[in-house]
This record gives sequence, C-alpha cells and structure tokens, in this order.
Amino acid sequence: MGALVTLDLPADSPMLGLPWIITFGPLGDDEWEPVVCGPYERRHALALAEAVVAEEQLMAVVEPLVPAVSVEQIEGEIAAAQLAARDEVTRVDQADLYGDYEDTIDEEELAAGEHDRAAGPLPAPDAAELRAGFARIAAQLTSG
Repeated sequence: MGALVTLDLPADSPMLGLPWIITFGPLGDDEWEPVVCGPYERRHALALAEAVVAEEQLMAVVEPLVPAVSVEQIEGEIAAAQLAARDEVTRVDQADLYGDYEDTIDEEELAAGEHDRAAGPLPAPDAAELRAGFARIAAQLTSG
C-alpha cells in the first residue's frame, strides 16, 4: 500500500471547485521521474489516486491546479509559496524538541479519519465519468 497526500480544506473552500492534478512518485528508494495526471475534478482525482496507491508502493499527491492568467498572478503564487515555506521552517525551528502534540493532531480529526477509512476507498471513476468531468473543467476554465 502506498501513500496519498492532499490538502485538508474546509467544506466551503473555493479551491474545492478548481481542477485537480495527481502527481505519482516513488515511495521507497526507487528513483524515477514523477508522473503527473489530470486535470480532474477533486473527487475523481482522489478516487483515482486511492485506486492506484492501494496496490502499489507509490506516493500520490492530489492538489488543485491554479489557473493563472498573468505573469503577476504566477509571481504572486510563487511568493506566497515561498513565504509559507519560510513560515513553516521558522515554526519548526521554534518548536520544542517534541513539539506540541495537541497542535499537531486533533482528536476529532483522528476520529474522523478512522471513520473515513472504515467506509473504504472511493470507487475509481470510469472513462465516461472522467470525460464528463473534463467537460465541466473545460467549461469552468473557458467561462469568464
């Protein structure tokens, strides 16, 4: 079994409506170029990633694809990512040796995660479902 990594977003996050991509890469000592697939609707991306990593020692990263329409917007996204990385390094550097367990894992989140696993993985979408999702993504990207 592999690993699936994605963002934990609130139910009303506008990022949930964006197209999502999946990046598959090695989980162990293997070295090969990552494979990027998508764009998909989020639920399709999660289901596909779960289906692939269920049987393979792979890592799948499911993340939103942010459609940028200007150099300035891309530069802003890069600056935000760099700032977030610096903030994380600072937070880790300032943490106690063992950190604050309560800040790291919320008992409610842990219980919710166990409930999600009990329900099992989402079924992988078939080709028709994916094509319908592609059409919705294309309509979303070309409107406005």
